[in-house]
Amino acid sequence: MCADSPAPYSHGPRGIDHLVVAGRDLDALAVAYRRLGFTVGARNRHPWGTENHIVQFPGCFLELIGIGQGTTLLPMQGRTYSFGGFLADYLQHREGLAMLVLESRDGIADAAAYAAAKIGDFEPFHFERMGRGPDGNPARVAFTLAFAAMPDAPRAGFFACQQHEPQNFLNPAVQVHANGVRGIARVTLVADDPSDCHEFLGPFIGQRAMRATSFGLELETGRGLVEVLTPEGFAFRFGAAPVRSSAGPELLAVTFSVADIAASEAVLRHGDHALAPSRTGGLVLAEAVHGLRLAFEQAEATR
Repeated sequence: MCADSPAPYSHGPRGIDHLVVAGRDLDALAVAYRRLGFTVGARNRHPWGTENHIVQFPGCFLELIGIGQGTTLLPMQGRTYSFGGFLADYLQHREGLAMLVLESRDGIADAAAYAAAKIGDFEPFHFERMGRGPDGNPARVAFTLAFAAMPDAPRAGFFACQQHEPQNFLNPAVQVHANGVRGIARVTLVADDPSDCHEFLGPFIGQRAMRATSFGLELETGRGLVEVLTPEGFAFRFGAAPVRSSAGPELLAVTFSVADIAASEAVLRHGDHALAPSRTGGLVLAEAVHGLRLAFEQAEATR
């Protein structure tokens, strides 16, 4: 589950900062998450032309994102990682969870660490924009990103994100959701051989220890859990075969922690969402939401 004050990285692994959920129709994506009972923020625009809505939890968030009209996004080139270019390519093939983002205390240092670990020799990327602070007044938000790249995973993006003005970004007033979601419990990748992902995920998270499971592996982060399942394991867990757009690893599901699973079920059913019991407890939406499988579990059951 999300936590407000993660430990410094020297004392533990990087935690989940946010998840980039991409859709071809951003308005429809925002409507879908509102109908699920999430509090969805106003529309924002990045300097390079992608647009987003933020769904906040204590210490982390979802970034619902799309490509703005009339936008020309640069492709990847050398050591320059194109955030917008990656998303444009992703949306040509599918919708869903495009990128897993971890917290960073020092984006420049993390970029150097990823280069040293040979998981991404990219220049750090800094940007800022004007937003609205918790008091409703205009406020600067600024970020430094450190990118990494998993081998043979063209549909899965990874970076660490340093927030320079978190007090202007995180707002407890919008972190309350009708569906009772309190945070991100786990993120699920699918790979034919989950063990192949460990050499990347270990240094990316800053966590070498892993647990082998019947269908794959899992790693604790400083905030939430990352697991890699075989296609068979995914089908067992979520009740449906994974819909993949490539032969490589893909980010295909998110499990949220909730305060009261019965209350969450009532809100979800009120929104006419079909639900099924999860194999690990909790609930799974019977249909993917814009390409992404969503599950919900009682907070006490999270790791």
